[in-house]
Amino acid sequence: MRQNVTEMDLPSLIAYRPGNQTLAGRVILVTGAADGIGRAVSEAAAAAGATIVLLDRDIKRLKTTYDRIEAAGHPQPAIYPLNLEGATVKDYADLAATVQESLGRLDGLVLNAGWAGTLTPLKYYDPEVWTQVLQGNLTGPAFLTQAVLPMLEASSDGAIVVSTQNARKAFWGAFGVAKAGQDALVDILAREHSGAPGFVRVNGVDSGPVRTRFRALHYPGENAELLPAPEQVVGPYLYFLGPDAGRTSGQHVALEGHVPGPASADTVPS
Repeated sequence: MRQNVTEMDLPSLIAYRPGNQTLAGRVILVTGAADGIGRAVSEAAAAAGATIVLLDRDIKRLKTTYDRIEAAGHPQPAIYPLNLEGATVKDYADLAATVQESLGRLDGLVLNAGWAGTLTPLKYYDPEVWTQVLQGNLTGPAFLTQAVLPMLEASSDGAIVVSTQNARKAFWGAFGVAKAGQDALVDILAREHSGAPGFVRVNGVDSGPVRTRFRALHYPGENAELLPAPEQVVGPYLYFLGPDAGRTSGQHVALEGHVPGPASADTVPS
C-alpha cells in the first residue's frame, strides 16, 4: 500500500528502501554525484534498477562513482561532467538533448550539488563570489530544471528532489540566500506541476549534518565520526523518486535529530 509522507512517520521514511526493481526502466539525473549524498543516492537508486546520469565537476570522483555502480552489476550509468557555476543556458539545453538522444527519457532529477563559496559577513562579501554561489546553487539548478522539464512531464511518474538546507544563519551569505531560494523553487514547481497532464512530483530533503567533505570543510573542528553517513539519509530521496510516493508533492522534509547514530565501519563504504 502506498503511503504519503504525511501518513508516514519520519523514522519509517528514513528507513525506506525500495525493492531492487522498483526504479527499473527509469532514468535519473543526479547532480553532485561524485561524492557524499549525491554518490549515495546514485548508488542506491541504481541498486533499485534505475539508470543514473552522474553529473559533477569532479571528474575523478565521478568516475569512481561510475565504477562502483558498474562493479555492483547495476544498470550502466552515464557520466556528464559539468560545472553549474559556469554553465550557460545552452549547456543545459545540450545536456537535455544528449539525455534525450542517448537514453530516450528522463524520469527523475536530484538537485544535490552545492558550493558555499565563503563564510563571511555580508559587509565584506566579494560580489564575484556572491554571483558564483548563486549561480551554482540556485540559478544553474533552476535553468537545468527548465531544460529537462519536458522530459519529466512526458514521464509517467516524473520526480524532482532537491537537497535543501537551513542556512539562514550569520556569515552564510550567498549560500544561505540560495538555499532559501531552493525552498521557494520546490514550492513553485510543485504548484505549477500539480495537475494532469504533466504532473511532476517535487519535494525537498534537508538531511541535516552528514559525514561529507562539504561538511568537514565548513566545520573543521567537528568530530565527523559522530555524524551519520550519507547512506543513512537516502531513504527520503528514494521514496520521492519512486512510485511509492504517488502524488506526494511540495513536501519539505527535515531529518536533523531523527537519523540514527552512525552506521558501523563495516557497513559504510569509504
